[in-house]
Amino acid sequence: MRRGGDCYFATKVWYAQQAGAAAVLVADNKQEKLITMDSPEEDPAASQFIQNITIPSALITKDLGDSLKKALSDKEMVSIKLDWRESLPHPDKRVEYEFWTNSNDECGPKCDAQVEFVRNYKGVAQMLEQGGYTQFTPHYITWYCPQAFIESKQCKSQCINNGRYCAPDPEQDFSVGYDGKQVVIENLRQLCVFKVTNDTGKPWKWWDFVTDFQIRCPMKEKKYGPECAEEVIKSLSIDVGAVQKCMGDPNADQDHPILKHEQDAQVGQGDRGDVTILPTLIINNRQYRGKLDKSAVLKAICSGFEEASDPPVCLSDTLQTNECLENNGGCWSSGDLTACQDTFRGRVCQCPLVKGVQFEGDGYTHCEAKGPGRCKISNGECWQESRNGVTKSACQDDHAGCKCPEGFEGDGKNTTTGCVDINECTRKTKCQCSECSCTNTWGGYDCQCGGDLLYIGEHDTCISKQSQPSKLGWFVTLIVLAGLAVLGVGGYVVYKYRLRSYMDSEIRAIMAQYMPLDSQNESQIHMADEI
Repeated sequence: MRRGGDCYFATKVWYAQQAGAAAVLVADNKQEKLITMDSPEEDPAASQFIQNITIPSALITKDLGDSLKKALSDKEMVSIKLDWRESLPHPDKRVEYEFWTNSNDECGPKCDAQVEFVRNYKGVAQMLEQGGYTQFTPHYITWYCPQAFIESKQCKSQCINNGRYCAPDPEQDFSVGYDGKQVVIENLRQLCVFKVTNDTGKPWKWWDFVTDFQIRCPMKEKKYGPECAEEVIKSLSIDVGAVQKCMGDPNADQDHPILKHEQDAQVGQGDRGDVTILPTLIINNRQYRGKLDKSAVLKAICSGFEEASDPPVCLSDTLQTNECLENNGGCWSSGDLTACQDTFRGRVCQCPLVKGVQFEGDGYTHCEAKGPGRCKISNGECWQESRNGVTKSACQDDHAGCKCPEGFEGDGKNTTTGCVDINECTRKTKCQCSECSCTNTWGGYDCQCGGDLLYIGEHDTCISKQSQPSKLGWFVTLIVLAGLAVLGVGGYVVYKYRLRSYMDSEIRAIMAQYMPLDSQNESQIHMADEI
């Protein structure tokens, strides 16, 4: 369907639905950024059918529309899927979204739709906010009065702060009912309620206030205004004084920081277009262009989370199917353990974290527990067997993979033949002395010696239990005695040498006192010659 003519978007979709269409794509007729499809307020016929539109619709760019029409004209098969799951950016584990709304509840079907949406979506919104999954910000559209008309009756009845912030008359009749400036004041009050509750760490209370205000203070019952609003604030234990201080003086001829920020925020930034109609929902800085109901909006919110970080509400049966239920999603599994993680967009194969133990692998064909404690999880996928109250395992916390314990051989993996007992007796690796008798045991062996002999495993030999030494004992004794003899002889030689040296030094000292040495005589003779 082509954009253009005097037929509004909603009217096009309604006629297409009546003709049996399952969905509608409206192609733009010029190159431009996409806008939000909407029916103007002045279209009286729209209110008769807009709430009965049940088929999905979307506005697409001119280039995409031209390519689709060309493919159809060439008799090509064209398959189009309208799905929020990939249309929104999903950069991280938190979704930031804005809801542009209005406190006015007398603007016809649009206001009725907003009131119903807020009531139905409140519980989900608060749960997401309290869980830290989302960051929500409410916004309210305001206009300004041109300088030339500030003193006019219209501006005075629709604006505050000397024409800076305005809203249209709810009844579009300046002589009856509420004025536009009353709507601006209540919009500001709701913004201040959000600011005060956000500053106290409970921003989700905004939903409680707005819902209760809609129920307790409707325009049609003439309760819309500050008195009723403040009663609602008090009932929710919100600081009335802080809200009043935030609102300031609506008659002051100066900018109000909150309302000025709202006007600035209406201007589009980046991929987000200008906000010109109500209601408008912006998710991860991208305008939502779907139906304003709980299920549709929640699906769009859920599509904004990073893969595998979806909150539980996004994985309920009413929103999506669990792809891990069939064939484990094609991911690795072992017993009750699986690498399949259900997500809002489908599933991912990622090795799990179980009881503080991280499994590592590709997630599709292989996952293995790593690090301390891994043997507590299915014994690290290694072999394990118990006999007569004794348990043997091929899993070791400080060793990667599986390794059979001493006395066993095999790959150590979790099969009945992962580790097999080694028969040391038949292989003649143990208990091979002439006096030994070998018997194989599970994971070891038993070696016995005949008579009164005792088996010494370190030397694989048998020795007598009695006091008399065996051949080996005599041999060891002789070696020890020989060693002692060598040490004795060596000590005696050293002793004699040191004794002789000492005596020589003593004799030389005594002789030096009584018998002059040759060097001393020569010195004395030389001195006599000089004299």
